[in-house]
Amino acid sequence: MSFVIAIDGPAASGKGTLARRLAAHYGLPHLDTGLLYRATACALIEEGLPLDDVEAAVEAARGLSLTDFDETRLRSREMGEGASLVGAMPPVRAALIDLQRGFAARPEGAVLDGRDIGTVICPDATVKIFVTASAETRAQRRALELAARGEEVDFSAILEDVRKRDARDSERSAAPLKAAADAVTLDTSELDREQAFAAALAIAERGRRAG
Repeated sequence: MSFVIAIDGPAASGKGTLARRLAAHYGLPHLDTGLLYRATACALIEEGLPLDDVEAAVEAARGLSLTDFDETRLRSREMGEGASLVGAMPPVRAALIDLQRGFAARPEGAVLDGRDIGTVICPDATVKIFVTASAETRAQRRALELAARGEEVDFSAILEDVRKRDARDSERSAAPLKAAADAVTLDTSELDREQAFAAALAIAERGRRAG
């Protein structure tokens, strides 16, 4: 059985950083599935199409390739908001399921992070971790991230965005954000990067030995 690590959690919880580090530690390929939704939103924006155009969003999702993402562009605040909007569309999520499952089905295994990996994409993953942190902590992390890229930072607006995304992601009808029943929850609010990674690695090791 391949070694698959599914990492879920809300925006700016630290799940992406942990996923990349675990992938590097185990020598596994990594997929940030949120980029798929950001890329879908980006395609609509670049075509001048509204983000609530379901048909256009599905077409954009079906045309994605994992090899041509401009991560700098996709990780902007605008794309994060757009991703949350198109990600709430059931047809868009359905269009991206096979792409994600195909990535996870590699013989050696994989690490995937997102919001529905342990519940929908990889329900049989060897390890499931639900990474979370307080909204204030996550807003501060996002503000630092945006500032580092030279973007203008308004903490109050970022905190409001975080809370709106939490509500939208948790309340959507298709694959809502939630911890899988057998996931281990890791709250990183009071942890620095090294402490969070050590905790995640310990969870992964326990799951690997059990699996």
